[in-house]
Order: sequence, then C-alpha cells, then structure tokens
Amino acid sequence: MEREVCDRHSNVGGFLKIAVTGANGFVGRHVLAVLKRRSISCVAVDLVTSPEESSLADRWVQLDIHHPPQEVFDLMGRPDACIHLAWSGLPHYKSLHHFESELPAQYKFLSTLVHEGLSAFVVSGTCFEYGMQTGALSENAVCQPANPYGFAKNALRRQLEFLRTNIPFALTWARLFYVYGDGQSGNSLWSQLKQAVQHGDKVFPMSGGEQLRDFLPIETVAEHLVSLAINKADAGVVNVCSGQPISVRKLVEGWIAENGWTIKPDLGRYPYSDCEPMEFWGNAKKLREILNLP
Repeated sequence: MEREVCDRHSNVGGFLKIAVTGANGFVGRHVLAVLKRRSISCVAVDLVTSPEESSLADRWVQLDIHHPPQEVFDLMGRPDACIHLAWSGLPHYKSLHHFESELPAQYKFLSTLVHEGLSAFVVSGTCFEYGMQTGALSENAVCQPANPYGFAKNALRRQLEFLRTNIPFALTWARLFYVYGDGQSGNSLWSQLKQAVQHGDKVFPMSGGEQLRDFLPIETVAEHLVSLAINKADAGVVNVCSGQPISVRKLVEGWIAENGWTIKPDLGRYPYSDCEPMEFWGNAKKLREILNLP
C-alpha cells in the first residue's frame, strides 16, 4: 500500500531534503518539528499519517516498508538523506518478530533505497545492542545483544555495513539510549508517572530504582538526529546519549521536584529487568566531537 498524501512544495531552502521514516511515531514527530524549525525540506514517510501533523512536513508519503512499492526512492522525492526510525513490534523486546520478520523487511527496504540512489542514512539503533555489559559503553565495545530486538538491530547494522562494500553510501548508526518526553508510549516510565499524577495517585509504584541508566529528553535526541543527518558524514556507530549515569530513583525524584508534584515513589514494588544490566550508560565523546558539543 502506498499513497502520496501531501506535496505542498519542494525542497524548501534549496540545499537539502531529508526523508524521515516512522515519521508519525514518538521520535519521528519530534524530528519533524526540528526540521521545520530549521527550515529544512522534509518528506515524512509512515504507514499511518496524521492530519494534525501534516504541517510539519513538506510532503507526506504513506507506505508499508514491509511491502515497498517499486521505485520507492522516486516516490519519496529522491531525498539527499534519510533519518530511518521505522520499526514495528515495540516495546515487546523479547518477541521473535524482530528477527523473524522485521529484520528481513528492514534490510530489503533500506537496500532498495540504496540501489535506487539514496546516498546517506542516519539509522536509529539501540543501546540493547550492547547486551548485559556494564559501565560506560563506547562505540567500539563488542556487541553482545541479549534480547531479540537488540539482536535484530545489530544484525541490520552489520548487513548495511556489508552492503556498503558493494555500493558506497554514508551510514551513521545512531545508537539511542533512554529517551523520555511527552508523546511517548503509555508504558514508558515518564508516561506512567504523568498518568499517576493526573489520576491523583499519592504513590508511584516502581522498582527499587538503584539501576543506573543514561537518559535524554526527546527534544535533545531529535536535535542530535537532525544534526547528524545534516552532517551527512559516514560516521558509523554514534552513541546518542548524555554520557552521564543517573539512578532511576533520582531521575523520578527529579521529575517530581521539577514539576512540583506531591506524588511519592513507592520503591521495590516491581522487580528489576532481567534483560538489562544494573549499571550502564553511554560514552558520548564521539557524539560531542561530531556535533561540536561542549
């Protein structure tokens, strides 16, 4: 199924056109907002389009990446780069769907774009590619994914790297750590806390909260993804992270304090995850160097 939804004008700014797949998702909508704010021409691609979001892109293309049409690169307006965020089956990280059906469909779609002429990608990866390793994780760490989602993402990266040996293209693999913000799925920590506050709950049941993680607000993540795409460098793997570990307990307490909420964390109500190490965060040195961040 494919349908060009909207084509208001072409190549705003005249120097760069970026396609965003998964444009109607949590990260995608924020990426579109950054592109619009920077006056960068954008082609939004998704299986489902949203009329209220139509103003965020110059052109909307509705298609299913599991069944891409012929000449999909032309349908997408032959962009200069693609920020690829589309991935189905989340947040079921342990589902075999990720490598049984999602992985082959993802590779077929992206390789088709390469064969048809797309020259630069920023593809979203995941910190789950590192597996159960602890401490500060840098991009040169050996990946040891411990769940099907992390395995499939890492396998897609390797497939694209092999493809590059035959057809050159720029690949930046944006390995996302923990993202939070408005519009996130209802089962995320941030969304669950907000819902509890809105319901008037006095306590917020959670784990012991001692696990160390690397969190970034969605607005910052979106800015980084767009900057990486504009850069168009063949950067390889880049951790998109803060580089600063924080305990989940401290994070939640900080959110409560910042918003003036009265709800109290009810620690120890849930067990710790069995697919994540207790302490891990990203090394952000490479990201800072590429984007000239402090």
